[in-house]
Amino acid sequence: MRFSTHILTISCLIAVPAFGQKSAPAPKNALSSLSESVEALSRRVSPAVVQIFSTGYALADEDEQGAATTAGLVTRQRSSGSGVVMSSDGYIVTNNHVVQNARRVRVQLAASETGQDPLHPSSPQRGRLFEARVVGADRESDLAVLKVESSAPLPTLKLADSEALRQGEIVLAFGNPLGLENSLSLGVVSSVGRQVKPDDPMTYIQTDAPINPGNSGGALLDAKGRVVGINTAILSHSGGSNGVGFAIPINLVRSVAEQLVSTGKVERGFLGVNLEPLTPDLAAQFGTGTGALVTDVTPGKPADKAGLKSGDIITTLNGKVVENPNHLQLAVISLPPGTEVTIGYLRDGKEATVNVKLDVRPASNDVASASNDEGVLNGVAVADITDEVREQLQLPPDLKGAVISEVDPESGSAQAGLTQGDIILELDRRRVHNADEAVKLSDEIKGPKVLVRIWRKGFSQYVVVDETKKSPATPPSNPPDEENQ
Repeated sequence: MRFSTHILTISCLIAVPAFGQKSAPAPKNALSSLSESVEALSRRVSPAVVQIFSTGYALADEDEQGAATTAGLVTRQRSSGSGVVMSSDGYIVTNNHVVQNARRVRVQLAASETGQDPLHPSSPQRGRLFEARVVGADRESDLAVLKVESSAPLPTLKLADSEALRQGEIVLAFGNPLGLENSLSLGVVSSVGRQVKPDDPMTYIQTDAPINPGNSGGALLDAKGRVVGINTAILSHSGGSNGVGFAIPINLVRSVAEQLVSTGKVERGFLGVNLEPLTPDLAAQFGTGTGALVTDVTPGKPADKAGLKSGDIITTLNGKVVENPNHLQLAVISLPPGTEVTIGYLRDGKEATVNVKLDVRPASNDVASASNDEGVLNGVAVADITDEVREQLQLPPDLKGAVISEVDPESGSAQAGLTQGDIILELDRRRVHNADEAVKLSDEIKGPKVLVRIWRKGFSQYVVVDETKKSPATPPSNPPDEENQ
């Protein structure tokens, strides 16, 4: 160091011709540092965010005069979305709406910087394309888990604690908006707990990072490259990004995905309380403005067994501050039944804690696991009854079931007389409320002959489908721009 200091002193005293001077490197400014950080993070993250191609069935599009552009009630539909690799052995999380009613799902890895698949360097241009299996889906959280089989470990990302996320943090959205693969957008956290529907306990991370159709299922990451959420929706009057995007908090994603992988279904924790937010007037009465006010306790349920009462204010859950009822509800349903939690509460101004073992939340028809391998019965594909289907088929407003979208003409179902547009009401004398439930029940039915109750042209009737007359359904053909990949 002393030698260097002497050299510096001498150089200051000796005149040097201008052409012989070496300019010192310009110091990095904050923007340059940010740019380099984002670039490095993008290189690290991109391989673990995939593009998903889904082929299924939906209502035929209508032209400007309202006439169907394709014949038949239901037409083949191709769509794309995004997904995040959750484990190196091939489990991938995405949105349920990306793969809902899909008969075929494929997953494409992002290409490396050289235009090659990092796992298979000989593959040109784009990443490798995998056939994917739907392990399970959860409608309530709009999440699904896929599985692909790869000969080499897949790249993964670290998961953050979404409870630690704060408003104003920089976030990055990775995905495939409008089919444009491997895209990145930058923004901030607009809100950490945005409730979109008043009666829905689901709360979302709101961000102004541009999100568009196709981003669904992609990753929302913090500045350290950790996943804080799964992009799921936008609020827009035009259909494009208006800077109001929503992501499912990764803590909930982790819980749902683990249950889908282990059991194929999702069960949610249940405390057994009715809650009310603390308005300014209530806060003045109870002496606090933070927490969830207990209005009722369900007899015999966990909160009642633990001694919680009406008028208690729940302030913490496992040591973390409870800001409001929605915050508490989301935290509870993110935990599986049987989990023991520590609840802090105020009663008559005095603090106390109690341990509570969560129960199973009452069953909901919105939660279902699904498989897209064979559809329903023998050669039958089904879809949910939408408002358009109900109007087109002139169905009663309270009729529930699954509409048949396709029947293999060589199958036992076709021989039994099932046809496109029939509504499946029962399978083996068990009620069907939606398409996912039909798939689930069909997997449980022993057969070989299945009693099916359907609705057709204003009346219900029974048919018997012979499951022994198997005829594999022909998989949908590849989209033109994806063939031979």
